[in-house]
Amino acid sequence: MSISELHRRIKACRICVEEPIGNPLPHEPRPVAVLSRKARLMIIGQAPGTRVHASGKPFSDPSGDRLRDWMGIGEDIFYDSDKLSIAPMGFCFPGLDAKGGDLPPRKECSTYWQPQILEAMPQIELILLIGTYAQKFYMKDNAAKTMTDTVKNWRSVYNESTNPKLLPLPHPSWRNSGWLKRNLWFDAEVLPELRKEVARLL
Repeated sequence: MSISELHRRIKACRICVEEPIGNPLPHEPRPVAVLSRKARLMIIGQAPGTRVHASGKPFSDPSGDRLRDWMGIGEDIFYDSDKLSIAPMGFCFPGLDAKGGDLPPRKECSTYWQPQILEAMPQIELILLIGTYAQKFYMKDNAAKTMTDTVKNWRSVYNESTNPKLLPLPHPSWRNSGWLKRNLWFDAEVLPELRKEVARLL
């Protein structure tokens, strides 16, 4: 299947409404993804938030600002589909829970689409796995019990993975600001290597 055809099918997807696992999506689907035949780097995060749902542009929020800072790149490169692909675990904003936080990404979305995306983009050399959902989906039993332990083990994850390489990261949400302050090793150890890999691939 061509990238353009896959992207067209994703944009038209209504699986979370018509064939949901559990309750259907509580609003009209608006899938957000950036696919590419040329990009060697892919970001797989959680799911769009309210701002991205409104804009239709991935990581067009403070989380995106922090992620781009982590990667050492600006919006011009980040949104160049020849350089970077973005395919979250859930393509649509999943809605809010009772406390006002985002619900988990839709399971039917990741199960159906992620294998097709990898098959359609064999040129991808590195996937940034942002957050627990992406890490558990792609790393399976190799993911640690906590996101912290998984990210701490990033070097082994990277070295032991092949075609493509995997690099686990925390979510760049403001909700994780406390985590970043408690885990200064992330800034000192992981970010320099992340920026080096990003520069190599872009």
